[in-house]
Amino acid sequence: QVQLVESGGGLVQPGGSLRLSCAAPESLFSRATMGWYRQAPGKQRELVATITSGRATNYVDSVKGRFTISRDNAKNTVYLQMNNLKPEDTAVYYCKLVLNQWPYWGQGTQVTVSS
Repeated sequence: QVQLVESGGGLVQPGGSLRLSCAAPESLFSRATMGWYRQAPGKQRELVATITSGRATNYVDSVKGRFTISRDNAKNTVYLQMNNLKPEDTAVYYCKLVLNQWPYWGQGTQVTVSS
């Protein structure tokens, strides 16, 4: 079973920053497309950002200019740097690994933006 281990969530004030991390199995990571998704209460899960094995990135419009996705193949880890956080960013954030069209999900980490 593929295990993705997320960390870095928490409570932050509006305008603050957090960095999420997701560690993946070494045997899969370098060839996989990695992504971050989020799900707010009462809403559907939505894509936040993705990064391919070739480091091409994609972002949902609402986070462009504030969030940055990156990957470190030596550490088998993908990151989501979140700056200028807003209350509407509050959600459970999930890491996703896709390889050969097979998706694998992390357990999720809570991000709460509130004063």
